[in-house]
Amino acid sequence: MAPTDVTTLIRTELPRLAGSLRKVGELILADPAAIAHCSAAELGRRTGTSQATVTRFCRAIGLDSYQHLLIELAQEHGRGESSNWGTAEIGPDISPDDSLERVVAVVGQADLRALQQTVERIDLTSLERAAQAATRARRIDVYGVGGSGAVALETEVRLFRIGCTVRAWTEVHAAATSAALLTPADFAIGISHSGSTRETIEPFELAKTRGATTLAITADPRSPLARAADIRLISSSAETSFRTGSISARHSVLVLIDCLYVRVAQLSYARASASLALTDHITPQHAVKARRGH
Repeated sequence: MAPTDVTTLIRTELPRLAGSLRKVGELILADPAAIAHCSAAELGRRTGTSQATVTRFCRAIGLDSYQHLLIELAQEHGRGESSNWGTAEIGPDISPDDSLERVVAVVGQADLRALQQTVERIDLTSLERAAQAATRARRIDVYGVGGSGAVALETEVRLFRIGCTVRAWTEVHAAATSAALLTPADFAIGISHSGSTRETIEPFELAKTRGATTLAITADPRSPLARAADIRLISSSAETSFRTGSISARHSVLVLIDCLYVRVAQLSYARASASLALTDHITPQHAVKARRGH
């Protein structure tokens, strides 16, 4: 496995599991520390299932065996104890009576952990392939809706600033129209936390049929978007009360976008430097100057 929390993997896979397999996953997430001392038979009894069901659950989430699950849980616990990212055991739940201090601690630590997991699991080969494709692309399309649409627009802003011909599409009909006009000289990026958003998948798959190189940015490596992609970059999230995975993952996705952006700037150094030099004066010119005496 990639060096990321097995509990994050279970949360990602849980929506696809049903019945007895889902019960096993939910109990593990409820108390990972206690499960680390359970046999497969005991876990089966506690979930009202069986040892065979526990084994099937492990295979369903991509692990070889229940022993593999126990090893991953132990390693996750060890990473939590040794990490310098602020992993005090305060839990993800926020109640209406919690202090603002606790709210800040819960949200901050959750986001820091998600960022750490994302950085740890970056596939450098995939990131390099994506950067190379973006650097040489005639045109870059970025697809995303909702919260991912905001990230798509941010991706456009960053790549455009260093001289890339790029456009973010957040409406499915416009995105499909653009995708239909792509060629093998182009690059398409699909952004979706779940990897199952139809409005993103449709233009993304069309771009692929047109021959464009495709990059999926998603939290689910087994999702339809990931399966359709030539290249995949995987984000992490850490949910808290009032924040679903798609909201909490946004910082992690932006880290991936930043890494891609900086690598493209490196690979197209002359173009990127010239573009930045031509535009650096614009923001300072529009800054409101403070009046004297105030």
